[in-house]
Amino acid sequence: MRPDRSFFNRLAEAAKAETLPRFRSPLSISNKEQGGFDPVTEGDQAAEAAIRTLIEAEYPDHGILGEEHADIGTDRDHVWVIDPIDGTRAFISGVPVWGTLIGFQEKGRSVMGLMDQPFTGERYFADGERSWYSGPDGERQIRTRDCGGIDNAILFTTSPHLFKGAEIAKFQAVQDRVKLFRYGIDCYAYALLAAGHVDLVIETVLKPYDVGALIPLIEQAGGKITTWDGGRPEGGGCVVAAGSAALHAQALDMLRDN
Repeated sequence: MRPDRSFFNRLAEAAKAETLPRFRSPLSISNKEQGGFDPVTEGDQAAEAAIRTLIEAEYPDHGILGEEHADIGTDRDHVWVIDPIDGTRAFISGVPVWGTLIGFQEKGRSVMGLMDQPFTGERYFADGERSWYSGPDGERQIRTRDCGGIDNAILFTTSPHLFKGAEIAKFQAVQDRVKLFRYGIDCYAYALLAAGHVDLVIETVLKPYDVGALIPLIEQAGGKITTWDGGRPEGGGCVVAAGSAALHAQALDMLRDN
């Protein structure tokens, strides 16, 4: 049986108890990347540990794939995919667009997912069939929108500086066509897409835990998300998400290798 919404909420609350008190507070920050900057805080590590403790108690036969601790049983039929703080750079900078990502896979396919932003009190959840929003302005089912085409689209990416080599020109070609483009906000961009506020998210160098919870959120809201070559996005890498199949096809035609 799939986990229910209440269990996802328990996981989100456990993570929130570790992240929110540390947000906009003095932090111990470590760097995971030699020659660069890939920050991790005690909030990342404590939140993932709290999530894992609940999963291991409730679903001991499930696998867990996470950013901060060792993977367990990732070849099992049911696997949880965790990013305790997606957007750690925003977190340490005091910007409230980071989120806790908790995804659930069946036989390698993402089927449920949650994105929680504790500071704003917003929670986005894909229950296996539909996507939902709950926050300060209530609770409702959410849907992506059809903006009518790439010339009328709003595009997000975390940072254009992440694109390398041939990726740069491909992304630039899409950016040059859209109505509006914005940078930053990490996982929050996907939530805004699922809720029908923006139209495209294009990213590179994603890890599986960066996108595992967001795939069902987009798909069950009516959008489409794949790799740049049109494949399933569970493995991360270069990813494009769009509010409609038609817009996705337009963007994909500009991004895929010809």
